[in-house]
Amino acid sequence: MAKFLFFLSKVRLLPHLILFRTHNNRDVIQYEVERWMKILKINKDPKLGFLLLMTFFPEYRNLFYHRIGINASLYVSWLCPKMNTLYLNTRNIGPGLFIQHGFSTIIAARYIGKDCWINQQVTIGYSNGIDCPTIGNNVTINAGAKIIGGITMGDNSIAGANAVVVKNVPESCTVVGIPAYIVRRNGEKIQKCND
Repeated sequence: MAKFLFFLSKVRLLPHLILFRTHNNRDVIQYEVERWMKILKINKDPKLGFLLLMTFFPEYRNLFYHRIGINASLYVSWLCPKMNTLYLNTRNIGPGLFIQHGFSTIIAARYIGKDCWINQQVTIGYSNGIDCPTIGNNVTINAGAKIIGGITMGDNSIAGANAVVVKNVPESCTVVGIPAYIVRRNGEKIQKCND
């Protein structure tokens, strides 16, 4: 039965597969398929991996539709719906974004770098009409974290679960708490300070 359902899914995803192979962003989409497969430990051919991701991971669907643009996605998203509680309101997202359990997540940043990881119930957003965060490369934002305002999260930084980040975070730092403060810098545990 599962094989039959997957076959039906392949049929409905044929337009998506064509868009994947012909779109200007195909290299970024391919990179993300491979990254998601590696993280999720899916050991399949990347073409099959794309179909698996589109079938079983609505978070990936949102990212794919973001990559192909609103006009193209309007024609195909009804065949394989988006996750309706995940909002990607960031124009410039580097390759390799992984969204784990995207439930109740709002992503409205000025920029998101390469290979970032965002968990569920995260808010990345504005503090007023114009100030929104810049997220560096290889940043991890754990469940429930809030990244608010015109701040920067440096490369390789981590926002702990439920952290409220309202100040810049330097590179290679881990922040926790409300308001967030640095607990690790370059892998070394540090005493609470207000950087």
